[in-house]
Amino acid sequence: MGRAYEVRKASIQKTGAAKSKLYSMYAREIYQAAKNGGIEMEANAALKRLVEKAKKEQVPGDIIKRAIDKVNSGADESYTSATYELFGPAGSTLMVECLTDNVNRSVSSIRAALNKCHVKMGAMGSVSYMYDHLAIVSVKGLDEETVMNAMIENDVDITDIEEEDGSIIVYGEPKDLFAIKDAILKVKEDAEFDMDEITMLPKEKITLAGEDLEIFNKLVGMLDDIEDVQHVYHNVEL
Repeated sequence: MGRAYEVRKASIQKTGAAKSKLYSMYAREIYQAAKNGGIEMEANAALKRLVEKAKKEQVPGDIIKRAIDKVNSGADESYTSATYELFGPAGSTLMVECLTDNVNRSVSSIRAALNKCHVKMGAMGSVSYMYDHLAIVSVKGLDEETVMNAMIENDVDITDIEEEDGSIIVYGEPKDLFAIKDAILKVKEDAEFDMDEITMLPKEKITLAGEDLEIFNKLVGMLDDIEDVQHVYHNVEL
């Protein structure tokens, strides 16, 4: 299986959390994107992408609308992005992304989970160097040569391209996510994107068993239950 398979699998795991948390997660992200870049989706690519993703994950339209309308109402909520690097059992590692209005609360909640699982938090950079921070775009209905030519013609640098299950998957720097999509749309206006993610992929994966796997699963479950946690990436083959 290619790297895109791992992203899809992680996405399925991520959305296994309660719907209320999923809705809250998107409400925060959409509000923050609208606050930072404006409420007009055609002029705010980040907001447009988030709304499209929320709809794919069946987030109700009124939740999306309320999050955007909150900007118009003059509400001044402020969310901070923070990433925590964790060492799990038996060589496992985790990258935990949060979007929070109270960093102290986020840290306390994560530390409580770590203490219950007898694992620890690492210093900044102690885990992240073992992961690739990538934009991943997957599209159907085009061949690899056409997509590669689109990247070249539009001066978009990519790190890799592969074909998997009828889709062409393009890997690039996170800042180039929209440039990759725009280049593809120039050759196929109705291109169907089955993935457009900014994610963390481990450079190497490990396998856990027995008590180590039980502890790891317990830790991931506890992290998923924390309201401020948006995404959990890890290096464990499940």
